[in-house]
Amino acid sequence: MKDLDMTRRERLMATLRGEPVDRPAVSFYELNGLDEDPENTDPFNIYSHPSWRPLIELTRDYTDRIVMRGVAYAAVQPDPLESITDTETYVRDGSRFTVRRVSVGGRVLTARTRQDPDVNTVWTEEHLLKDTGDVRAFLQIPQPSTGDTIDTTPVRDAEAALGDTGIVMIDTPDPLCLAASLFDMAEYTVIGMTEQRLFHELLERFAEPLWEKTEAVAAALPGRLWRIYGPEYASPPYLPPELFREYVCRYVTPMIESIHRHGGYVRIHSHGNLKAILDDIAGMGADALDPIEPPPQGDVELRYVRKRYGDRLVLFGNLEVSDIENLATERFAEKVRRALDEGTAGTGRGFVLLPSACPYGRELSTLALRNYETMVEMVHRVSGV
Repeated sequence: MKDLDMTRRERLMATLRGEPVDRPAVSFYELNGLDEDPENTDPFNIYSHPSWRPLIELTRDYTDRIVMRGVAYAAVQPDPLESITDTETYVRDGSRFTVRRVSVGGRVLTARTRQDPDVNTVWTEEHLLKDTGDVRAFLQIPQPSTGDTIDTTPVRDAEAALGDTGIVMIDTPDPLCLAASLFDMAEYTVIGMTEQRLFHELLERFAEPLWEKTEAVAAALPGRLWRIYGPEYASPPYLPPELFREYVCRYVTPMIESIHRHGGYVRIHSHGNLKAILDDIAGMGADALDPIEPPPQGDVELRYVRKRYGDRLVLFGNLEVSDIENLATERFAEKVRRALDEGTAGTGRGFVLLPSACPYGRELSTLALRNYETMVEMVHRVSGV
């Protein structure tokens, strides 16, 4: 492999603008070669295992790096939950547990999470809201105050570290993600279907400050790529398409409009089934979509999305992380070839080869490493390198 005519930053930005590129971009999603620290001895840092080092180096040196960053206010105001929340963190059998108890409206709302040292995720063992009574109590909590100035330091520091090797993507939930994640999935779908007025009250509570923040961040950091996550909570089979329009389009469209007003680009993140909501995603004015999972994880092929929406959406996908970890490299290479063929077929705004997630176990297998290497090799081969 050798350097190409475009820098990695130039390639990604040209892709977002719908301009010609020298080859398709390739990203490893959460892996970016900047945030993974193999020297960090924290027992919950899986990347300290030596098996990860070659993949971190591959990511840093040869992928089109997209580093995700959230943005906060510089002056953080007092948290209205602080005075009514009891938080307890403890370690048991090597796992770290966090319990939050919120006293409000004559109720005590409790949530519990667990983090295991060999798994790079946080499991929610108990959700904060269990029924409509909990929702009504939660709605009594005062809205948090916001600061006046956006702290752009995390984005600008990451951009300086990346140089011309990639871009920063501002990462934000939508109101639905903030609301739905408070419930067990079964309870969320029941309340979302049967208590629509109440659920809109919950969404509006999150939407108003999030709209304000999105406008402020987009103005302070114009022209960046954003990822908005959460719409999948209202995709089939969880909720019908008409509720996707109610719970996603109504609240995400103002976010997209703010980002566009300041020259930014919006990538909608939605796992699973897409076919029934693709018109709505495109209709909101989104610029890109990920991860476009193929059947059986999703319900559309990449070629279908490219043919019908490729002129409006940059497509990020559509390799499954389970295939990276489990498929023999010869079979995995066939999936990569198909994704490249379908993602770049005919005319379209752009395509980025991307997995649906990344491995989250402490030890990375040699098979997974070889399959990641195959992604990079095949993308470079497209351009004759």
